[in-house]
Amino acid sequence: MSPALLIEQILNGLQFGVMLFLMAAGLTLIFGVMGLINLAHGSLYMIGAFACATAAAATGSFWLGLAASLAAAAAAGALIELLVIRRLYDRDHLDQVLATFALILIFSEGARWLFGSFPLYLDIPPLLAGAVELPGGLPYPLYRLAIIGVGIVVAAGLYWLIARTRLGMRIRAGESDREMIAALGIDIRTLYTVVFALGAALAGLAGALVGALQSVQVGMGEPVLILAFVVIVIGGIGSVKGALVGALLVGLVDTLGRFLLPKLFALFLGASDGATVGAALASMLIYIVMAIILAVRPRGLFTVAA
Repeated sequence: MSPALLIEQILNGLQFGVMLFLMAAGLTLIFGVMGLINLAHGSLYMIGAFACATAAAATGSFWLGLAASLAAAAAAGALIELLVIRRLYDRDHLDQVLATFALILIFSEGARWLFGSFPLYLDIPPLLAGAVELPGGLPYPLYRLAIIGVGIVVAAGLYWLIARTRLGMRIRAGESDREMIAALGIDIRTLYTVVFALGAALAGLAGALVGALQSVQVGMGEPVLILAFVVIVIGGIGSVKGALVGALLVGLVDTLGRFLLPKLFALFLGASDGATVGAALASMLIYIVMAIILAVRPRGLFTVAA
């Protein structure tokens, strides 16, 4: 196995981890501040992808599509919070799960009605359509490197927002004692709407970025949502730092596991059986890692929002 091929898989893992971070960061903010289990977060990811693909097809500009994905997902998130979620804060988690699961069905059928059952395709912008040469001479797509860069910028921006701004101070206070900040005169309802819209925008951004690598289709957010929940459980609920570390860990473990385990088992079982056993174990690997981490740190790697 060449070093260049290993480097390529590590970069693929980082890119996958960054995409999961964009999903998980919004999800962990919503759960940490509001105590809300939002199963419809994957639908916001789908909305961002469809908005980007539609706007890019209409204007010919991927960048306008990207802006549309942020606006559409944030607007959808704010409307969901105002019309549905606001009625669920004082309800138990089962009611929240049922209500947000119903939103998944509504958004999926709505997207199928608007766009049809066939997938849409989103072209990579010409500026990022090339490749860079990795050590060893292996070309690697520039667009994937750009996604990694976007993730780093978003992570730094979220850290600045939460640690250095007045809104971030209110978000941290809302995680600690929502009744107290309401008693101090802060409009907790507006804060919840802003946080939900911010989390939705991050999910929409993830959907738009991944839409250029995969097809844009109905139901594309649900598989990613499951992995995003794994990320926040590993990283610690309410912690943006934990979401980043957990996402990168899940991305690398999943990608390298699917790449290395079939080759490892092939040494003992032969190529065919080794590929079968290795692929099966690789699909379970992130859940095994999650179980090990929770056995050692039941509340995740980080327990304080950061």
